[in-house]
Amino acid sequence: MDNQYVVGWGTLALINAGLAQVKNRTGLNWFLLSLALGALATFSLLLVEKR
Repeated sequence: MDNQYVVGWGTLALINAGLAQVKNRTGLNWFLLSLALGALATFSLLLVEKR
């Protein structure tokens, strides 16, 4: 697997975890979900309302 791909995927997961915490969601759960789903998790996180 290309190293740039892994770094990009991990960076996206970290960004999603930070975004989740801003929206009062569990960052760890969204980090793990982002590792599995990638950009789909980002899109769904953007649609979720802030608690």
